[in-house]
Amino acid sequence: MSVAALTDVAVDYDRGPALGPISLSIGAGEAVALVGPSGCGKSTALRLLAGLEAPTRGEVVRAPGRGETAVVFQAPTLAPWLSAGANVALPLELAGMAKAEARRRADAALARVGLAGAEAARPAQLSGGMAMRVSLARALVTDPKLLLLDEPFAALDEITRRALADDVLALWAASRPAIVFVTHNVEEAVYMASRVVVLSRGPGRIAGDFAVEGPMPRPAHFRTHAGFRAVAEQVSAALAQGVAG
Repeated sequence: MSVAALTDVAVDYDRGPALGPISLSIGAGEAVALVGPSGCGKSTALRLLAGLEAPTRGEVVRAPGRGETAVVFQAPTLAPWLSAGANVALPLELAGMAKAEARRRADAALARVGLAGAEAARPAQLSGGMAMRVSLARALVTDPKLLLLDEPFAALDEITRRALADDVLALWAASRPAIVFVTHNVEEAVYMASRVVVLSRGPGRIAGDFAVEGPMPRPAHFRTHAGFRAVAEQVSAALAQGVAG
């Protein structure tokens, strides 16, 4: 069953075509990574799936209802005047949930991302990795059917990136939302996704669609497995071809 889909979608801006036409279907519980060169329309595709933008042509189908789709951006986008707990509770309170219940669920969501005890901390008191975990907790607190991640680890160091990748997959295993993950990093895409979609240079079109075999969450040393290396090489080759046009 599909939770979101782009059908013959194209997006044009005043400066010219930005994306497509492309068709892409996201299945329930599926983890899909989008990779491609800068300016190919990866983030545009994510905004279409989030309902933050409308296509110029084509049809977008997405999970209906408040809280069914959640987005985590590259910057944590936390309200600096609110505590971590209040930031996570905010979408629930905006949906009309009683404040006490919203905070209880927020505290539970923070515990799920390893931040139990940090509920009262303000964003300025958090490291980059901790702030991204708060953003993940806020996205997951509504139990979305579709989780959209727009290069959420781009500003973080490699050790933190790898730890958060494992955290996201563990969180995915607990509730199985569909995930669409935008990244420039081929190995990160193959590690985090059961399927990697490569976009060509802008206006982006699908240049490759690769299944990634193996259990999720990933076992230790998965990056050294022959299957992982083979898919990473295939994705890299498709990316190079897509950049060359």
